[in-house]
Amino acid sequence: MASLTGAQALARALKQQGVEVVFGIVGIPVVEVAEAIQAEGIRFVSFRNEQSCSYAASAWGFLNQRPGVCLVVSGPGVVHALAGVVNSQVNAWPLVLVGGSCEAALEGAGAFQECRQVEMCRPHTKYAARPAGIGQIPAVVRSAFHHAAAGRPGASYIDLPADCIQGAAPADSVRWPAPAGPVHAQADPAAVAAAAALLRAAKSPLIVVGKGAAYARAEAEVRALVERYQAPFLPTPMGKGVVPDAHPRNASSARSSALRGADVVLLLGARLNWILHFGRRFRADAKIIQVDVHAEELGGSCADGAQPDVALQGHLPLVVRQLTAALDGPFAADPGASEFVAALAQHGARNAAAQAAKCQSDELPMGYHRAFFEIKQRLPADVVLVSEGANTMDIARAVFDFQEPRRRLDCATFANMGVGLGFAVAAQIHYPASRVVAVVGDSAFGFSAMELETAVRSRLPLVVIVINNNGIYFGLERDEYAKLERQGRLPSTALLPDIRYELIAEAVGAVGRLVRTPAELGAAVDAALAHDGLTLINCLIKPGGYQKLDFAWMAK
Repeated sequence: MASLTGAQALARALKQQGVEVVFGIVGIPVVEVAEAIQAEGIRFVSFRNEQSCSYAASAWGFLNQRPGVCLVVSGPGVVHALAGVVNSQVNAWPLVLVGGSCEAALEGAGAFQECRQVEMCRPHTKYAARPAGIGQIPAVVRSAFHHAAAGRPGASYIDLPADCIQGAAPADSVRWPAPAGPVHAQADPAAVAAAAALLRAAKSPLIVVGKGAAYARAEAEVRALVERYQAPFLPTPMGKGVVPDAHPRNASSARSSALRGADVVLLLGARLNWILHFGRRFRADAKIIQVDVHAEELGGSCADGAQPDVALQGHLPLVVRQLTAALDGPFAADPGASEFVAALAQHGARNAAAQAAKCQSDELPMGYHRAFFEIKQRLPADVVLVSEGANTMDIARAVFDFQEPRRRLDCATFANMGVGLGFAVAAQIHYPASRVVAVVGDSAFGFSAMELETAVRSRLPLVVIVINNNGIYFGLERDEYAKLERQGRLPSTALLPDIRYELIAEAVGAVGRLVRTPAELGAAVDAALAHDGLTLINCLIKPGGYQKLDFAWMAK
């Protein structure tokens, strides 16, 4: 009689769910699982650190609207992979983590890498389970995928004991449930009518486009809404491109004025969290309309933060279609002549001029803006930009433009460093015909530097640009570093000056370039884009010096 091992049952169940790639790190007891996955024709991308592969699976879920899958070893492997699990749960991206575990019969006896993994993952996931036997594996896989993708997306965990992986069961004893499918709903028509009434009465409306709109693939619907209603819109960092940044109603360059001046704010897949200052920067009498798939998110912001006046629960593309159909046309007879639109244009032009001066500065060492300007001029229109690091990410948000959705990846809501190379690997596999450029801070790069070897081994032509200012937030010039080190006063944010990160790339078979001037940077970017392999550019910029840190996103 034909039989299936647990590893084979899991691999076939993943195949049944439409999985095309799995990210992970193998070792005892999951080597057989990876081999079974490959035997099913699924690509297995082997990383050097569980955090990075879990981040890659997290980004894959965002880009594909289907759960990314991560496979790790027991105990420490699952602990390290929790980084991507929590990242997915907080960002509402679908992910399924599969972790090996010790033999079930040895639990409590001090088994190899024994860890209560299901209990550990349960608070950070929508679903966490261990199949009772090999025959139950497909059903548990289906449940994990359904929970990860349905409603508000998030993370699931599947625990596979070693004896389940290596054991076998008769093939006809394994039950194969139908694959999980999407479940979508529209908003309450009465709530849509109330929202439309607020929008029709608005004098200074603002549409905030969140990364939830990008995830939901709502770009056609959101663009149609903006064209009909003609209101200014403000994308969150990963909502950029849902409506092209080049659109005349884009209020990004006058962000603070837009938030302060709007009398009606329509939130599309955006939360009233720290990214939007908890709604505290809206004017006191502003009316808020929030669209979200998750009921608990609607009105669930922190104490003394803003609350929605109208809540629209449902699948974003469907709800936006309902709203658009309920509107008669533009918010004003002549939207271009609106005082609000005119004020935003004036403020935006002033801010753009100030930014342009920084971008074209001849000061050496370069600042962030000049470095980004040199990079931006050379990027292809369909580039996928991965951005991480404190100042690196925040300033890049204002400099780089996007005309299509899901082309900018950053640390998003959870604001965790170390996502850069994992995200870049996942993005390059998802977008094989596009160039993926990762612009990362030097501190952030240190979290995942060895994944350069992963990318080279996987033959991914990434362009990695390390923005090197010798520190976290701000670094020190070589002389200042030496002086403070002698005095025993070296700040905790300091890194060694002028670290040769490009040599790490050369060590793993990639191209490494060190640049100090705009001309050198521009030439290096041109060469990297012309190269069919991985290039790392170590871009030395002005360190900034020791100074008091201030974070604009924090409540004061």
